[in-house]
Amino acid sequence: MKTILIFDRMLGRFSLYGAIKMPFVHDLKDFPIVRFDAASIYEGYGDRWCDEMDELLARNQPFVLIYLAIGDESDADRFKRGAWLKRNKDAMALNLLALIHVEPNEEKRQKLQTMLPKLVVAFGTPQAARASVSEAEALARQLLAGDALCEATPAA
Repeated sequence: MKTILIFDRMLGRFSLYGAIKMPFVHDLKDFPIVRFDAASIYEGYGDRWCDEMDELLARNQPFVLIYLAIGDESDADRFKRGAWLKRNKDAMALNLLALIHVEPNEEKRQKLQTMLPKLVVAFGTPQAARASVSEAEALARQLLAGDALCEATPAA
């Protein structure tokens, strides 16, 4: 097995790996604003997604996660994400200020808005939906500055 040196942007350092890691699925260039874009998913990305989320929580710093409309994903990947979110519900509540969905289609966004309270109950994370990335980023900055999200939040 070859050993290779790869810059791990989640850890912010070079690491030695015995095998090539799968591509990153989260964009951290503007941390504490984190983006998850449907364009970055691939068959089998679920394990990488879970690893990156573990690393985000290990930072023990508040952040906001922006989900750009998720397209088609395999049932296996969706199951892995869902199971991870349920398993880490308490840890997420400590650092994830909100999950903001970006859905440009008004009809789909309205449908998503009606589902947000159920997602909050399932995963314990405040959630919102916005029509554009710029709207989502504006909300993320407000939340990071200390404003409260009044849309869909966990019950006290």
